[in-house]
Amino acid sequence: MDTKTESDRASVFCFSHLRWNFVYQRPQHLLTRCQTVADVHFWEEPVCEQRILPALATSIGHAGVRVLTPLLPDGMPTGEKIFAQRRLLLDYLADLAPSCSIAWYYTPMALQFSDVLSPDVTLYDCMDELAAFFGAPPELIELETQLFRRADVVFTGGKSLFASKRSRHHNVHLFPSSVDREHFAAARRPQQDPADQARIPHPRVGFFGVIDERLDHALLRRVASDHPEWHFIFLGPVVKIREDELPRASNIHYLGKKDYSELPTFLANWDVAMLPFALNASTRFISPTKTPEYLAAGKPVVSTPIKDVIVPYGEMGLVKIGANAQEFASAIEACLAGQDLPSLESVDTYLASNSWDKTFNAMWREIQRCVRQERRFRKAARIEPTEERSRCLTTSL
Repeated sequence: MDTKTESDRASVFCFSHLRWNFVYQRPQHLLTRCQTVADVHFWEEPVCEQRILPALATSIGHAGVRVLTPLLPDGMPTGEKIFAQRRLLLDYLADLAPSCSIAWYYTPMALQFSDVLSPDVTLYDCMDELAAFFGAPPELIELETQLFRRADVVFTGGKSLFASKRSRHHNVHLFPSSVDREHFAAARRPQQDPADQARIPHPRVGFFGVIDERLDHALLRRVASDHPEWHFIFLGPVVKIREDELPRASNIHYLGKKDYSELPTFLANWDVAMLPFALNASTRFISPTKTPEYLAAGKPVVSTPIKDVIVPYGEMGLVKIGANAQEFASAIEACLAGQDLPSLESVDTYLASNSWDKTFNAMWREIQRCVRQERRFRKAARIEPTEERSRCLTTSL
């Protein structure tokens, strides 16, 4: 007996290198909004553990997104991992028959097991130049080339990435980092200082986000050493580097990962927010989401000269830029003194056109345009789904 149930809603199958319950960022912002118009299935990277057979753990995340985590036996060879994920994916899809299927990629690596699918629309939301990150697998570059060939549309998370990718595909769109203004604007009002931050003296200079090879360790050590009266606060998980590699001093404080909902309470009690990124291959194309979030919180912001921060934030006078330790410290000093700070009115005017709601709505319109285009193509070509094609979630529109 056929147990498939057809859904009137589109199904979005997202393949991500980031875990759903990791730092709340671009994928979570966009896909929670997507869940309001489609059924979102978020496929994470596998977890290897002591077990005999592969399995798929499923859970319901924020806004109803279905989170899918492959559980694989420890020590499984790479080829077997790929085969196991392909099998788990096909088994999961076997009872689904959506009216439209959309494959949404954050990592080209997922093509190794998801290449059996022939979705109605394939999109690549390129939020980082993953090949430039520490420990990136060598096959990632070729897999990204394959993804460009398969994709109907490519979105990029910043101007630098857009400039890098626009020549590689006929349909590339720029959708820079956006912001949930209401969430972070809570930091403009007095908030009770969280217990683990309350003991830290002022002035406080803070950072939240992933703590990895992108931070400029030398700059941080120098500024902290030259200004022992300032206290530097870091919120976020440490990944891809050892904790003993981090800058250490009595005025540098690592408070660990915090929930997205908690961030405004920490920000409210900072004096300055910072983006102390190194200038290296892994930061060449970044467009930090935290830039507009800091501004929405009403904080003065200091950054190293990251291209997508200089333009537009630095050029508009919304963020101060420091290229080395001395300049970075001078910029912090100016912020603490209230010198040449942007007005909240100018910040709000800029942020008014920058929201995750607007970004997602524009992206979804383009996705739907691609769906309609595919429908016209199939009708003209009289393409009918085969049994195997239906098994892979490719029903005729």
